[in-house]
Amino acid sequence: MVIIKSKSEIEKMRIAGRITFETLETLKDAVKPGITTKELDRVAEKYIKSQGCTASFKGHGGFPGSACISVNDEIIHGIPGGRILHEGDIVSVDVGACYKGYHGDACRTFAVGKISSEAQRLIDVTRQSFFEALPFVREGYRVSDISAAVQKYVEENGFSVLRGYCGHGVGANLHEDPEVPNYVTSSRGIRLRAGMILAIEPMVCAGKHAAYIAGNNWTVLTKDGKNAAHYENSVLITKDEPVLLTLPK
Repeated sequence: MVIIKSKSEIEKMRIAGRITFETLETLKDAVKPGITTKELDRVAEKYIKSQGCTASFKGHGGFPGSACISVNDEIIHGIPGGRILHEGDIVSVDVGACYKGYHGDACRTFAVGKISSEAQRLIDVTRQSFFEALPFVREGYRVSDISAAVQKYVEENGFSVLRGYCGHGVGANLHEDPEVPNYVTSSRGIRLRAGMILAIEPMVCAGKHAAYIAGNNWTVLTKDGKNAAHYENSVLITKDEPVLLTLPK
């Protein structure tokens, strides 16, 4: 069931979104060669708690971290631990802050020191694919319009979109209806309405989109061992322009 948010719910989600954004900005400054993914996770949790929120991901479905931290060929759901980041790595940090029962959800892929031009292009294309879809995040369009825009831009740039994992609605629950694939499926999806809030999140592979799940039953990796990037914002659909709750102006 798709939930249309009330004015008071939207206000809570504006705050949750802003704190999620600020957490990512704090993490961006912390990403450096020599830091471990566990240390980054502590940075995220500390900032979220300092703002009177809780980490949305901590314990969600049994996930042990406050953030999903995925390095290089890890596409999504990387578990924070003792892995040390090195110069040339790329790291995707997916995080959420929960404010008074409502969630923000966003992800960025960061460069660790100096990275290759191709790794930077992967990050840039992944980010831009989100913005290519944004004109379709409006009342009257369908979920499939978002999916098609992301896939078209990614594939035109020689990359591929992860299958089997999608964006989603977000609100009092971290994952709500509808699913928002980053690729065209047999379904056109529902028609979008003002008051819906969607977490739109392109997950892009430098090589082929074939993937596998690690032995920890969480982390999804590329089968060909090539890098992947991830970019996400929580977006409020209005009668006019969409509002990026996790990328405030």
